[in-house]
Amino acid sequence: MSNNGDSSSPFAWLGLLKWSLSYTDGTRPSDESMSPMSTEDRAFLEAVMKEGIIDENERMKSILKDVTGMMEKWRQEPATDEEGDHAEDLLQELRDIVEQIDYARAFCSMKGLPFLLGCVAERDHMPVATRAMCLGIIATLCANNPPVQKELLELGAIGALSRLFFLESESASNTDHHGQMRAKIIQAIGSNVRSHELAETVFCELPQAPTLIEIGLGLTHSESPPPFAVRQRTLFFFRALITSDSSTRIRVQKFGPLIAQVAQLLLDDQIEGSQELREMALSMVEQILDQQKSVDCIVQHKNSLVALGVRRIAAMRALDGEEKVFAAMELESWERLLVLLARAIPDGPEAAAEPVSLLQDGKTHGSSGALAQS
Repeated sequence: MSNNGDSSSPFAWLGLLKWSLSYTDGTRPSDESMSPMSTEDRAFLEAVMKEGIIDENERMKSILKDVTGMMEKWRQEPATDEEGDHAEDLLQELRDIVEQIDYARAFCSMKGLPFLLGCVAERDHMPVATRAMCLGIIATLCANNPPVQKELLELGAIGALSRLFFLESESASNTDHHGQMRAKIIQAIGSNVRSHELAETVFCELPQAPTLIEIGLGLTHSESPPPFAVRQRTLFFFRALITSDSSTRIRVQKFGPLIAQVAQLLLDDQIEGSQELREMALSMVEQILDQQKSVDCIVQHKNSLVALGVRRIAAMRALDGEEKVFAAMELESWERLLVLLARAIPDGPEAAAEPVSLLQDGKTHGSSGALAQS
């Protein structure tokens, strides 16, 4: 897929190369191969060059037109498997296009974000795969793209996606048994929030934010914990939120009980996908202790963490061969964590003087209060 929609593309020579390879085999003498092109050959080459360069903006419009046409039909009758597959292919192509930051912003100028949010919220008529693809596009659009993150914030996307996560969790046994939708929702929320100070603050101010994280991590002691994919996405997002550059003591304290549960439960090796989750949780606890914004939620469980760390270190040091090599990074992390725990200083008395709200004067702008309620 080309990077530009005009003939000045730096990769236009690829079209020429493809044409040349198709019509020469390298066996003709050099003086013959350099002879002037005929009028017919020139016309053919110009057609190849023109057809080989795609106007991505026009292609986005064409995709949206085709997909919305199908969705209009689905409002009256269920989608066929063939239609669902075709829509998924088109949306995959769209996602590939908007990976480029300029096309992501062009897509937003076409009012594409309300379309995506509307599709993922339509649980009665849209196929699950189509909604999942739209969530993936949202995540792609706003990843490290502040203007798009801001526009989603103004559309109330964080609140809307959070409510959708709870709906999918309630009916998970029937509609999201494998966790595909819930993992995609967390991914979309995380991409919208991460590395954007206002978006992080707005998410943390939502009353339902701790509950969303708790359910996503499977810390509610329910009979049916979420699948590994949901836990993985949630822990990745939670770690980024708590340890970001704009995180504060207030934020760490607000989520302190959940951080303590992560340290206690996810560092255990008796859970699905334990190796990856344990390493992510270990990294999170390390960063919190290293940043020293607030460490009480971890220091309160110092003895049990030290006991667990000593047990894990002994087990990994006893390994041989490839197993020992694979465990080397985790071993170093545990050793570093024990050092950090030994040096950790509990939060001082000034912590109690911190204001309750995360939306402080001078740290946000515009309609942040309205955004927090979205």
